[in-house]
Amino acid sequence: MVRFNVEINVSGGLHARPASVLVNLLNQYRSSVKMIYNDKQANGKSILSVMALGAKTGDEMTFEVEGIDEQETASALQSLFQRNFAV
Repeated sequence: MVRFNVEINVSGGLHARPASVLVNLLNQYRSSVKMIYNDKQANGKSILSVMALGAKTGDEMTFEVEGIDEQETASALQSLFQRNFAV
């Protein structure tokens, strides 16, 4: 398992567009992704689950990635945040 924290840096937090970009990226991989924010957990491959977290700009979130391609998944996810969700 790969576990890491990120700061939500996208303007407006994880609203519909960035949540969609995140979910579409994660669905390209086989590993499961758990998002943890304010004692709530979400499936990173479900847009409704991601949006239900209500994460805002500047908040910190924990990701747990587990599976056959966990390193690649975690790297792609970290890169997405570093690019500020630019596609």
